[in-house]
Amino acid sequence: MESGTIPLSSIPGPFDLQATLESGQTFLWTRADERTYLDPAPREGTDWYRTALDDQVVAVRQTGDALEWRATERDPTEALRDRLRLDDEMAQMLASLPDDPLIDAATAAFPGLRVVDEPFFPTLVSFILSAQMRVERIHSLVQSLGETYGQPLSFGEETVYAFPTPEELAAATERELRDLGLGYRAPYVLESAAMVADGTLSADDIRSLPYEEARTRATEFVGVGEKVADCVLLFSLGFTDPVPLDTWIRSAIEEYVPDIEVTTYRDTSRAIRERFGPYPGIAQTYVFHYLRHREALTAAGRAQQ
Repeated sequence: MESGTIPLSSIPGPFDLQATLESGQTFLWTRADERTYLDPAPREGTDWYRTALDDQVVAVRQTGDALEWRATERDPTEALRDRLRLDDEMAQMLASLPDDPLIDAATAAFPGLRVVDEPFFPTLVSFILSAQMRVERIHSLVQSLGETYGQPLSFGEETVYAFPTPEELAAATERELRDLGLGYRAPYVLESAAMVADGTLSADDIRSLPYEEARTRATEFVGVGEKVADCVLLFSLGFTDPVPLDTWIRSAIEEYVPDIEVTTYRDTSRAIRERFGPYPGIAQTYVFHYLRHREALTAAGRAQQ
């Protein structure tokens, strides 16, 4: 077992591991206490988060002045910097966001939240599953897919499962996936996995396109509408324009910017992107996480107005 640290002083701007990994962007990490996505408010804690990273298991936790890591085979620092976007000039991005009461409250409550850059295929499947699903349930299903179809990886005396490859998941049956709890999403997952496995549509086909063209191309996957496509582009393909219009963001529009007319997804998306400044996807991620925890933050005395 290898171990090491990434000094927080080497990360431009603030960083908050829990906010980053439990803000609805990724469902590939699991807390050692098995309470991922289950706590109603941020905690002061040093729980280890584990995931399969490439072909090894990596665990990471945040302490007062560093990110500590453990890995089964080799130093994961470079991969962690990429996936958690530790080298982004977050302070510069935050400073460029518009002066807006909602965005100000969100960034004040979670100043160290980062927008992740997770692997494409697990992100695609995660957000196909996200329709009418709470974040803790999405996380549970993603973990079940790994345990059922992914490769087992040893981590000391424990076993951590990699998310299945497109080929491994495409070989499942619809009945098996329904039995795991995927419901009507089961055939969508199967057909989209097959599309990736046989090369019908890949991350590279989408990544090189201008934003709105990329979103349209991503909707060619089965079960992927514009909102899911926006999530995939934002959290795995490096786009900062997408503003996924889920229930929380639509409610925010009605409450904070009622002059924006909620019409088609495309037109509403353009309007809210104009309000959210040069990095609208960054602003959206903060706002989404803040709105989900606003009541708990207020109760804990942490909300900023």
